[in-house]
Amino acid sequence: MTGTAAHEAGDVLRALMDQWKSAVGAHEPEEVAALFTEDAVFQGLHPYSVGRRGVAEYYASQPAGLAAEYEVLQTRNLAADVLLGYLGVDFSFTDRPGIHVTLGVVLRRVADQWLIAHYQVTRLD
Repeated sequence: MTGTAAHEAGDVLRALMDQWKSAVGAHEPEEVAALFTEDAVFQGLHPYSVGRRGVAEYYASQPAGLAAEYEVLQTRNLAADVLLGYLGVDFSFTDRPGIHVTLGVVLRRVADQWLIAHYQVTRLD
C-alpha cells in the first residue's frame, strides 16, 4: 500500500471509529448499529450475531457510562471499497475496572458511506 493509500485508509477508519466511540459513550445502541452493514457479522465479548439488530441489542445491554478509547494499529486496503482495520481498544466503566481488547474490523463502502461489515473483539489478558 502506498503512503497516500495507507493515510487515506487510516483517515476513513478513524472517521468511522470516532462515530462508533461517540455513540458507545453516549449509550446510543441504535446509533452504534447504524454504523454497521445490514448483514454485519458482530463478535463482541458475547456470542456473535449477524445484522444491526444484534449490534443494537449488544450495546443496549452495556452499562451506562461505558467509554472506549482506541488506537489504530494497522490498516489495509483489501479491495477498492473494502478496508481492514486492527485496533487496540480500552473500554472503561464507572463501576468496575476497565478492559483492554484488540479489535479487527472490515469496513465496506456502501453507496457513499463506509460501514462496518465485520467486527471481532479479542481479549488477550
